[in-house]
Amino acid sequence: MTRYDLIVIGAGPAGYPATACGVRQGLKTLLIESGPLGGACLNRGCIPTKTFCRSADAALEAARAGEFGVDIPAGTITIDMPRIVERKNQIVAQLREAVAAVVNGADVKTGMARFISPTEVEADGETFTAPKIVVATGARPAMLPIPGAELCVTSDHLLDTTALPSSMAVIGGGVIGMEFASVYVALGCEVTVIEYCKEILPGFDRDIAKRLRSSLSKRGVKFLLSAAATAVEENGDGSLKVRYEAKNKPGETDVEKVLMAVGRKAVIPDGIAEAGAAITPKGITVDENFQTTIPGVYAVGDCNGICQLAHAATAQARRVMGVDTDLSPIPAAVFTVPEAASAGLTEEQAEAQGISPIRVVKLPFRANGKALTQGEADGMVKMVVSGDRILGCHILGPHASDLIMEVSLAISAGLPVSAVTRAIHPHPTLCELIPSALSQA
Repeated sequence: MTRYDLIVIGAGPAGYPATACGVRQGLKTLLIESGPLGGACLNRGCIPTKTFCRSADAALEAARAGEFGVDIPAGTITIDMPRIVERKNQIVAQLREAVAAVVNGADVKTGMARFISPTEVEADGETFTAPKIVVATGARPAMLPIPGAELCVTSDHLLDTTALPSSMAVIGGGVIGMEFASVYVALGCEVTVIEYCKEILPGFDRDIAKRLRSSLSKRGVKFLLSAAATAVEENGDGSLKVRYEAKNKPGETDVEKVLMAVGRKAVIPDGIAEAGAAITPKGITVDENFQTTIPGVYAVGDCNGICQLAHAATAQARRVMGVDTDLSPIPAAVFTVPEAASAGLTEEQAEAQGISPIRVVKLPFRANGKALTQGEADGMVKMVVSGDRILGCHILGPHASDLIMEVSLAISAGLPVSAVTRAIHPHPTLCELIPSALSQA
């Protein structure tokens, strides 16, 4: 048995920062990973999907070039999926090397970790022990228990698909489903989204979700809301039929491919429950310090089910390793066209918490000079404030994922509305939307 000061299980956005912290703190550290470094985020999630998003952006820009006085002859734009996938693979490989550099100084073991006691884990036939174990095993795509679910692809598989389907049904209107719907409709695929809830992006601000759906509808995405997928069947010609029920009425749609995008399920290491950890359908139960019910064993990132975002996973890992980290607010972004982003409380959440009075300000992107020059005036900034306190910000529009950070930082630092509006923002920029909206609060 080999003894360590720290064992980290999983090399994703929670695991490799925890490992790096351990090395910097002078701890004898072991990192166990069953697959390539980087975890799902780097290899099958955040980064690969964003490379697809960039290709979709390029296709949309080429199609709109005439609006800016640049003529591209009709029919000359082609989509080369093998090249899109190859570019994705090259970027992922490059970033894997960066992760390897980050964890330099730790021992790295390739294998599936299994708990054999509260302080011991086994991997690839070897046993290791440490007084502190950080579980960062992430999550995998969830599947609906419906007939024909095995005929669907997940986001993992779609990112390696080199053939562009002519049509696709997306079961699930959450973040993953919306990003792929936005990408594939831009690449020329007919997309139908089947969402069980009344609106897409459950949990997001309702005005932002509704406007994003409207924008995607204009781009050609068909939405079936309050609709439950009930079965997937194979047609005689090789296409697929998705059966669904909407408002107590059955329906069906025929497509070439079906993407199952109904969320992600926590990956639980073998043996951890037997070792004493409490497990729920959401994931591994942890306390406010992310410690499991086993003393000295922590669970961070998607495997605890608290917040399935890469940056949340990193923040939790840093907190566990003793790094001063503010876990609120946690900004969220959806890389559709247009982008959506959020930080802090929604209007509904503020009301539910009994905060009063609150004021809501909505400022359209068309009021911003930079947005108009870019030809991207579709969107808005929505601010939720109470007195001089910023409660939340919700953005739909170009670069929303970048713009949200100013407000997220202001909320984290406790800056009042007046502190943001006093600061000089460069002109003409999209960031002027933030103080402009707050000045109306």
